[in-house]
Amino acid sequence: MPAPVPPQRDVPAAETGPAAGHTADLTVLVIEDDPASGITGPELSAAAGTRVRTARNLTEAGRLLTDDVDCILLDLALPVPTAGTATGTGAPSPSGRGGDHRPEPAPHRAEELAVLTHVLRIAPLHAVLVLTAQDDTELAAEAVRVGAQDYLFRGELDARVLSRAIRYAVERKRADIAQHQLTESGLRAQENARLERGLLPTPLLEGSDLSFAARYRPGRSRALLGGDFYDTVRTPDGTVHAMIGDVCGHGPDEAALGVELRIAWRALTLAGLCGDRLLSTLQQVLEHERQSEEVFATLCTVDIAPDGRRAGLCLAGHPAPLLARHGRPARLLPYEDGGPALGLLPHARWPRRQVELGGEWSLMMYTDGLIEGRVGAGSSQRLGQDGMVAMVNSRLEQGLAGEELLEAAVTEVRELNGGELTDDVAVLLLGRAPERIRRRGRSAPRPGPASTASAAPASASAQRPPL
Repeated sequence: MPAPVPPQRDVPAAETGPAAGHTADLTVLVIEDDPASGITGPELSAAAGTRVRTARNLTEAGRLLTDDVDCILLDLALPVPTAGTATGTGAPSPSGRGGDHRPEPAPHRAEELAVLTHVLRIAPLHAVLVLTAQDDTELAAEAVRVGAQDYLFRGELDARVLSRAIRYAVERKRADIAQHQLTESGLRAQENARLERGLLPTPLLEGSDLSFAARYRPGRSRALLGGDFYDTVRTPDGTVHAMIGDVCGHGPDEAALGVELRIAWRALTLAGLCGDRLLSTLQQVLEHERQSEEVFATLCTVDIAPDGRRAGLCLAGHPAPLLARHGRPARLLPYEDGGPALGLLPHARWPRRQVELGGEWSLMMYTDGLIEGRVGAGSSQRLGQDGMVAMVNSRLEQGLAGEELLEAAVTEVRELNGGELTDDVAVLLLGRAPERIRRRGRSAPRPGPASTASAAPASASAQRPPL
């Protein structure tokens, strides 16, 4: 019988090694109080690939229960622990085990399984194999239901059965922990998805004649939200304000900062700020919220006049939008007068440039993830703005517009890259079609006697037909 480890030692004074010719790769802690029971006798010694430690009570078990123990062989005939029984030091927290809420033993079995529930509490990460003193199948099954990985009867204690049972219990415990971690990971992913989906913008275009479409694809695997951000709102004077931006980086911190900047932009825009004043204030928000002074953000804002024929453009280190007028190929808007990215230069200025849109047009705003993809697997050549303009014009010639145009553009960029894009991609498309406006005006019901000139405008969803 191996001697138990003295309290001052971290390893047992003696261990029963495996049979000759076997490599010891599993450590078994036997908890039983009867030296004559034979649990640690020839059967365990002959079990392939096992080393044995023994404890005669739960106090000794607590001292021997180290991280290298793979399986606990527990005799259910062990005396029931009293209120003052030590639980050992350094026992893992129950929150780490596979299955945090184990069922309680049946009332008529609670006393017989008290020692098992105690061991499960102090050893939540270890496999537990129980031994019954007699062929009590009901008690053994109840022990497994409560949390043990398997059971054995004393009459079955031969080397082959014991070795197989130990290894089965260890693998089942590992599978239980892995399944528990997988379930928790799935729940966290669902919660993150709901959170990220709630943080994506809902454009406020109620009462506007402009159409709207957007596509968003984060660069992070299994993410819904990245460092890119966009938004569109209509102010009470009828001006439609649109914005698209990109925080440098692709992690969750950048995604959170992008959301903060978007919400700040919406609040400032609805408060009446525009152009340089708005961007200066956004830079202050960025400087206070960023994790490092090296973090910056590019931004493009447009404010479209109520008649839809003119717009103001501000660029903060961001690619210029793409404008397609009716019957003409798309072209990039001027970008020579742009200012620096937000967060780079203190007291920077961002001039606002007036742009003529015309009567019928489409305006595409995008982040650099759309133009920095490769043009062929393994190629070092980037798509670039010129390649993007040619690609969009090709799709326009095919008659694509609105949602179909954006989906085709993002899909083609991904195919040219030879796989998923590493950078976040956000694309926003605004458009004005006078013929559609006239058709809607003709189909609108005339006010009746009870109607007023200030009838409620169409809902926001009615403002999003494809171009």
